[in-house]
Amino acid sequence: MKLWLVRHAAPLVQPGVCYGRTDVPADLESTQAAARALAAALPNGLLLRCSSLQRCEQLASVLCGLRHDLTLECDPRLAEMDFGEWEGRSWDELGETTLARWTSEFETHRPGGGESVQAFMARVARAFEETRAAGREAAWITHAGVIRAVQLLASGQQRVREAADWPAGDLPFGSWRVIDY
Repeated sequence: MKLWLVRHAAPLVQPGVCYGRTDVPADLESTQAAARALAAALPNGLLLRCSSLQRCEQLASVLCGLRHDLTLECDPRLAEMDFGEWEGRSWDELGETTLARWTSEFETHRPGGGESVQAFMARVARAFEETRAAGREAAWITHAGVIRAVQLLASGQQRVREAADWPAGDLPFGSWRVIDY
């Protein structure tokens, strides 16, 4: 089975700002372009789920307008990691000491009082296992952090103890990666 992991279109937020769980919209033109490309690529009759954050819901809505064979379910487990009080602040403003503390306690630290990587991975794992159990091809419209978490889960890694073990590199906005599960 295949799982299409789709990243939302470019959000309307300043570059360098931590926006994780912040519910910011995506650029409309980028959303429409991503939906057209995805509509042409996706196979018929997929199980389609999306994060409950509006930047993902926007893409899912436009996609479903183009592809009437898709049925959409919003799933809050597909939301990006919650960075608590860090949300809306620039990464530079947080400072090296703050970020070093997080990376030194990567698995259990709750950045900004938000969600630990351990809790985030467990949340995404529950959604991933449910999708696998459904036994059919699926697509998720979600976030970079969720996509990275699924990459780890699909390879059998349930925990991420060290920051260096977190997958590097971003999937561009509005693009996707397909994994076999």
